[in-house]
Amino acid sequence: MPKARRVALFIETSNVYGRGLLRGIRSWSRENESWSFRLIEQGRGAMTPDWLKGWDGDGIIARIENERILKLVEALGIPIVDVSAGLEHPRIPQVVTDSREVVRIGLEHFKSLGLRHFAFCGDDSFHWSRAREQYFCEALAIKESERLIRSVRVARPETEIRLLANWLSKLPKPVGVLACYDVRGQEVMEACKEAGLSVPDEVSVLGVHNDEILCELCDPPMSSIIPDAERAGFEAAALLRQQMNRRTVRKRSIQSLEIKPLGLATRQSTDTIAVPDPKIARALAFIKEKACDGIGVTEIPAVSPMARTQLERSFRRLIGRSPREEIERVRMLRVKELLIRSTLPISAIAEEAGYEYPEYLTVAFKRLHGLTPRAYRAERNR
Repeated sequence: MPKARRVALFIETSNVYGRGLLRGIRSWSRENESWSFRLIEQGRGAMTPDWLKGWDGDGIIARIENERILKLVEALGIPIVDVSAGLEHPRIPQVVTDSREVVRIGLEHFKSLGLRHFAFCGDDSFHWSRAREQYFCEALAIKESERLIRSVRVARPETEIRLLANWLSKLPKPVGVLACYDVRGQEVMEACKEAGLSVPDEVSVLGVHNDEILCELCDPPMSSIIPDAERAGFEAAALLRQQMNRRTVRKRSIQSLEIKPLGLATRQSTDTIAVPDPKIARALAFIKEKACDGIGVTEIPAVSPMARTQLERSFRRLIGRSPREEIERVRMLRVKELLIRSTLPISAIAEEAGYEYPEYLTVAFKRLHGLTPRAYRAERNR
């Protein structure tokens, strides 16, 4: 039997994203080529261990957060794949979360709540946070972004909470705050308490990574964007094998794969309807609660009496969609959640999301997403 390739993993196990990466790497190895792994328990951004200097390995998958770590692993002269996006100018292959898509999902969610004011809270220590800030500004065409952006290197948490509270107090309300990751989102929510601001009525908070324990510890529990960490780990392992199969380091190309997030886990921190028209707010709340029960537009006037033409005009003016489109959007969110996070057959998912027949779901899903529900599930869960 050929000797198994030796692969070192410098990925922290202390957070949900790192553990997802490791699961994806393990899945690839089991399905494709059995590797011998060297995994060391470490924190994020920790320096490489001393044993690495004399280690006779074949490749590395690492969360490379700074130039010092990069130089140390580059000196080994073996293939490396980075799964961090911590470097502004990468010199090695990367597999990272699509930050532009993170921002798009976040802003789309806030807009669906009727919010018209948005802010971003980042951590300037990380390149991926600065990238998300840039995409946020581009998406909203922000030029003078000083008031809507809070992005610093965090020194003392208690000092930062006070600074965040002061910043949040000055934002227009109600406002949706996209945090660069869940830890930052938790700090934003603590700062809201410090400032006497209500979450979600005055400030809706959305994190990234969907660390369920951390999100549920927040008060109220925090909504979060779900990255596809397992797929990122899987693709990183596949990319590392490509690099190891090439004869020399010099011939290895710098590739960058961006993995789209799986979707959004909604919790109470964004459970608000912020449109100024109380009738439309009631209609939106009704759709949010009953869309997957199979309701139609004709049932909305029962909870929010108004003429059909007025309903259509008000919806488009306030949220940019018709009532029918909003019902379809809520249903599709449920469909995508079940496709990704359950093994239910398509017929059961159609019933759960309010579609009378599975065929109706398939046609609607393909029209919106360009592929069938089965193909979407296979692509997301591979």
